[in-house]
Amino acid sequence: MNEHVNERASAEVLARVVREHAGRLAASLVSLLGDFSAAEDLVQDAVETALRRWPIEGVPERPDAWLFTVARRRGLDVLRRETNYRAKLTQLTWPEPAVPDDRLRLVFTCCHPALSRTAQIALTLRVVCGLSTAQIAAAFVIPETTVAQRITRAKRKIGEAGIPYRVPAEEDLPERLSEVLAVIYLLFNEGYLSSTGERAHARDLVEDAEWLAALLANLMPKEPEAAGLLALIRLHRARGAARFDAAGRLVLLADQDRSLWDRQAIEEATALLTRTARTYHRPGPYQVQAAIVACHAEAGSFADTDWPQIVMLYDMLLYLTPSPVARLHRAIALRYAKGAEAALAELKELGRALAHYPLFHATLAELLRDLGRRQEARQADARALELTANPAQQALLEERISWG
Repeated sequence: MNEHVNERASAEVLARVVREHAGRLAASLVSLLGDFSAAEDLVQDAVETALRRWPIEGVPERPDAWLFTVARRRGLDVLRRETNYRAKLTQLTWPEPAVPDDRLRLVFTCCHPALSRTAQIALTLRVVCGLSTAQIAAAFVIPETTVAQRITRAKRKIGEAGIPYRVPAEEDLPERLSEVLAVIYLLFNEGYLSSTGERAHARDLVEDAEWLAALLANLMPKEPEAAGLLALIRLHRARGAARFDAAGRLVLLADQDRSLWDRQAIEEATALLTRTARTYHRPGPYQVQAAIVACHAEAGSFADTDWPQIVMLYDMLLYLTPSPVARLHRAIALRYAKGAEAALAELKELGRALAHYPLFHATLAELLRDLGRRQEARQADARALELTANPAQQALLEERISWG
């Protein structure tokens, strides 16, 4: 019994430590070895060793440092084949020396223009951010095997092409910016509302995304979209305390206790967004999305929300970057600006593109319920329930279905 308890407890600690530190461990080892696969293998070896030893020996006082030490020892075998391995080994310390942009450098390496855009993003999310292939597949709405193949090909190409591990020269940064922004945004989305059934949300991923966005904004202070993404993430985070109740159930925006929102964080993020817009006059998708979130955040109550303004901002977003998901969110805003009939008319055109997207079916159910079509609403909620693995979303949909 005790062995089982120890095994379960150590596995839980290990899972947490891997979530929080695997990306940093891999990044520190890649910086030394210059090999993605070797770095990941070293981290994986260390994790497997911990799975065997921690239930017997106990969880070490500093589990992240323990993993690093084991990975470094495994690295000895790799580096021994190099003439200067001892010198390189002496450079390794944990915690890492103060190189605040280590993971950001790795992001830029993964986003090299020699790789396809989809490969860049998948590789970065896997190697730098530690997302599983299942989580990445959910973000792209594609099979896990496809993601695994993309990552394998990308690693091979980086090795064969000798792509350097560093932040590109200043003149080369803009051509990679859109991919780096996309990676950080996807990382944030996965943390804000998880696509897998392990947990409803992942605060560590959200914190990582904010940290990377802040590094990027400092690295490229004249790029308004970098500041826009940082403002967007901080505006969302400012409402974090009201998103789930004590039982872990999802609380929708209309029902959130706005006294729990971090007003200082909202003011600071809004000020950043305003300052950026006035300075550069170059609106982009992340700035516009941040402006939409700011509209919600500044409303004193749900009834006070400026829905016509939000619809107009979605029009601007669709002009800048047309996508079915953006149209879906515009339809949601249209529900409150012009009514369910108008929103439903917009939604009907998105059925094929978003057939496997849970929020499409959940929104359809809401509109049908507004129009008194309750049986159809239940069917739409049931379809959304089939498509989502997030436990908080599942609980919400099950509750709606039970209401009839």
